[in-house]
Amino acid sequence: MHNILFSTAYAADAGTNGGAFSSAALVQYAPFVLIFVVFYFFLIRPQQKRQRELREEQNSLRRGDRIVTAGGIVGTVQNTRDDSQEVDVEIAQGVKVKVIRSTITTILRREGKPANEA
Repeated sequence: MHNILFSTAYAADAGTNGGAFSSAALVQYAPFVLIFVVFYFFLIRPQQKRQRELREEQNSLRRGDRIVTAGGIVGTVQNTRDDSQEVDVEIAQGVKVKVIRSTITTILRREGKPANEA
């Protein structure tokens, strides 16, 4: 007697899937490969490029550049030393601090005096 709720299972022919990597496996993994490629070109690669540019900007700091640190401190570069990772930054008139180059997240280049300053 045949039961309606259960279908009959048939054994697969051993000769049809002889290779370790078949086209069915390629089709099965294609979405994962596609997702990785999309992530690489839209997320990973631009982030690496931005990090490289920031590192170059950190190494080319000069006196007068306005910077923002990872802690949110905004200041003006007063002195840089090539042999050291420290940069002297003035955060208020007469207040200077030493900042590690790698903590600088944004460099706002000097563009001249604003119109509202004398």
